[in-house]
Amino acid sequence: MFKHKEITNIILRSFYEVYNELGDGFLESVYENALYIVLTGYGLCVEKQKDISVFFRGKVIGDFKADLIANEKVIVELKAVRALALAHEAQLINYLKATNIEVGLL
Repeated sequence: MFKHKEITNIILRSFYEVYNELGDGFLESVYENALYIVLTGYGLCVEKQKDISVFFRGKVIGDFKADLIANEKVIVELKAVRALALAHEAQLINYLKATNIEVGLL
């Protein structure tokens, strides 16, 4: 069984809605804004460009910004590229490690 299946299903369906309407070629921020509109339209609570801090011995040693976080349960990291790279996966894994969030979509 997948964690947060209902939320991830809404996110995946929303991604296809955005892609089918906009097509490819836009900047990541355009897709992020469109996906935000669709996800909130489905009733999800979505945060854009959410700050994530990395702590070491009680001190902040790094900061990231997650593209979208849905219902405080799923991180959505968008990429407007032809193919995903290992660095993109590593970025999402770092976001998950720095938060209490267990599910991420790339």
